[in-house]
Amino acid sequence: VDPWGFIVFARHCASADELRAHCDELRACVGRDAPILIDQEGGRVARMKPPVFPAHPAPAVFGDLWRLDPTVAREASRLNGYLLGRLVSDCGVTINCIPMLDVPQADADPTVIGDRAYAKHGDIIASLAKAACAGLLAGGALPVIKHLPGHGRALCDSHYELPRTSARREDLQDVDFAPFRALNDVRMGMTAHVLYEAYDAERCATLSPIIIEEVIRGEIGFDGLLFSDDLKMKALGGSLEARMRDSLAAGGDIALCCNFTMDEKREALKGAGALSGKSVTRAAAALDELQAVERGDTAEAYSRLQAMLAPVLG
Repeated sequence: VDPWGFIVFARHCASADELRAHCDELRACVGRDAPILIDQEGGRVARMKPPVFPAHPAPAVFGDLWRLDPTVAREASRLNGYLLGRLVSDCGVTINCIPMLDVPQADADPTVIGDRAYAKHGDIIASLAKAACAGLLAGGALPVIKHLPGHGRALCDSHYELPRTSARREDLQDVDFAPFRALNDVRMGMTAHVLYEAYDAERCATLSPIIIEEVIRGEIGFDGLLFSDDLKMKALGGSLEARMRDSLAAGGDIALCCNFTMDEKREALKGAGALSGKSVTRAAAALDELQAVERGDTAEAYSRLQAMLAPVLG
């Protein structure tokens, strides 16, 4: 077995030394400098938790600051991205699965997206997310835009059941897809386990060739490396082998298998294959974006960030 990369969770993050050692062990297992992913958004989605690691604000905080001063909000988002990049890269992690570009709708379940979204308007989301990407890259980590082509209308949590939306194509194109179009040059993205009835009434985005080819690759114009969201989530039906096979057959490049038991991994691997074709090119292009870390005093940077956010955090 030779996975393209690995993903780490809170159980691997008891300390910086432990996480760094775990990353080293994972790379030693495959004999190469394999990419390692994490979800370190800030707020309620953070694998590296205080008091061991610094707390970062939820993305919505930057949207709150935007209402007071867009220029300061953009700079704060960039600085926050930089500090997140430093945080994860200093521990051996290559990729942080941010920014989230989902546009939350008024009738959506706030526990699913809620304050994980930067704002309620796509142009603000795009501006803050671009700044976050620039900062993350400067901090030595790579970004992933998610959840393509938009999770903001979800009425339920895809960890437990399949969200679906009956929104018209025009509304999806104008609202949900807009921030993804604005950041379609980011080299990595992640799909949503959401069913968009206007495009494919039978398969969610992760498993839908229509959504991936017509919407993500076509209308949005994203040609980067495309990850599935976690294949173990209950939004997906069928066996783990089928989920793996169908997500790749739909046009995804890499499938995420999170928190699988060893038996579940063996089952899922039956549906896997070697990275090939455009996926190889996309993966190489994504990793080529990795930059040398802009060194600086992180303690001073955290102080500056706190000062910027004081008007909205108190």
